[in-house]
Amino acid sequence: LGAAGAIEAIISTLSIINGIVPPTINFKEGDEDPEIDYRLNFTFNKAQRRVINTVLSNNFGFGGHNASIILKKYTK
Repeated sequence: LGAAGAIEAIISTLSIINGIVPPTINFKEGDEDPEIDYRLNFTFNKAQRRVINTVLSNNFGFGGHNASIILKKYTK
């Protein structure tokens, strides 16, 4: 479980480098909630290529061990 945070940080870094947003998998149908703006660009079932400058990675473990890290693209 502890290594999951490291793997997520690596994937987040690769997302910034390659400009690819990993999908939320197994999404079948929308909620049809009138309060949700479905024109927002969610990433369901298929990765999308986008410009990514910053990534937030949240990790939650057993016993209240929580950590967050923000990764940002380095520019000269």
